[in-house]
Amino acid sequence: MDPKVEQFMARIKAKNPAEPEFHQAVQEVAESLIPFIEEHPRYKHAKILERMTEPERVIMFRVPWINDKGEVEINKGFRIEMNSAIGPYKGGLRFHPTVNLGILKFLAFEQVLKNSLTTLPMGGGKGGSDFDPKGKSDNEVMRFCQSFMTELSRHIGPDTDVPAGDIGVGGREIGFLFGQYKRIRNEFTGVLTGKGLQWGGSLIRPEATGYGAVYFADEMLKANGDSLKGKVAAVSGSGNVAQYTVQKLTELGGKAVTLSDSSGSVYDPDGIDAKKLAWVMELKNIRRGRIKAYADHFGCEYFEGKRPWHVKCDVAIPAATENEIEKGDAETLVKNGCKVVSEGANMPSTPEAIEVYLNARILYGPGKAANAGGVAVSGLEMTQNSMRLPWSREEVDARLQTIMKNIHQTCVDHGTETDGFVNYMKGANIGGFVKVADAMLAQGVV
Repeated sequence: MDPKVEQFMARIKAKNPAEPEFHQAVQEVAESLIPFIEEHPRYKHAKILERMTEPERVIMFRVPWINDKGEVEINKGFRIEMNSAIGPYKGGLRFHPTVNLGILKFLAFEQVLKNSLTTLPMGGGKGGSDFDPKGKSDNEVMRFCQSFMTELSRHIGPDTDVPAGDIGVGGREIGFLFGQYKRIRNEFTGVLTGKGLQWGGSLIRPEATGYGAVYFADEMLKANGDSLKGKVAAVSGSGNVAQYTVQKLTELGGKAVTLSDSSGSVYDPDGIDAKKLAWVMELKNIRRGRIKAYADHFGCEYFEGKRPWHVKCDVAIPAATENEIEKGDAETLVKNGCKVVSEGANMPSTPEAIEVYLNARILYGPGKAANAGGVAVSGLEMTQNSMRLPWSREEVDARLQTIMKNIHQTCVDHGTETDGFVNYMKGANIGGFVKVADAMLAQGVV
């Protein structure tokens, strides 16, 4: 490791102990940015990177609620307002037992760069709770969301901080959260994104992260004279992002052959076509079942407790959670002929896995670039709310495709090395940083 990166990380770890995910996210960015900052002293003297790694505000609160047995339960609530140099804080809420301060700081830090790459005026934030919606009744989820929003409402607003959904926070949760905000504040504003279409939501928003990851993969291939047509893809996860990744892959002529959840993965060599995908959506979104049921129903292989990265594929789209591709998985992917990794999830590849991709010189689209489609359409939802005008599906999808093309171009501009190889990770980090850094310089030491 570069001694300057090492010194910087030693300070980060000392100031933020016991937050390994945050350390990992910062180090991955610092390795690209510190050499760049050394060449641009204005960023160094103003300590821009040091300021960007320190949240502007961290809000922590208790969330008491009553379960269906009439018992009081208590969860932790968080909101990390990381950086507002280019717009209101923007980023999802995650409800999952693993949620803690370090994970949310990593997500908020990534969000700052991701939002910058979209070119839309959005700062970065993230929040959530260690509440687990799985196994809870609709009434329990509603009571939790109402308690959570009662506290959060004093810290957010359409021009201050605009949360969205994330893991464990879908349309149901956004509805309950929005209803409580409206009741408390007595105003109908675009304070949350991912809303229902009838009350301020945007067409394509549920699809956007998955669609965007596929568009980004296609852009990387096109830049190399190829396309997704005829490509076999391994996709992890089976929630919102994975579902729409499979849908868009199929539309563009690719073939998705895997899905997974926390219990294991399925491998369907015939491909997950539109009819099978509709069955998966009903299983996951309505029945809330396990992916094993897919293997039982369609008669294909199921791998208990295994992720899908051992399956032979041309394209890998991790769309489940952080650090799901480890070094051995990455080596297997490369050995099996995988040429493209486009990250639908946030930080799904470990640093060792990323090293494997870069050494093999495959096309690697990091999450902050490849999955920025979700927050991009959230930004478009904010615009529609401000204008009080909905856009058609075609218009939103066209804007999403343009944004993903622009993000790809930014990565190419900042990440092309002397031999012509595009280091998309370096390009995304520098491209995302420059816009925020210049805004911070213009606004003084704040």
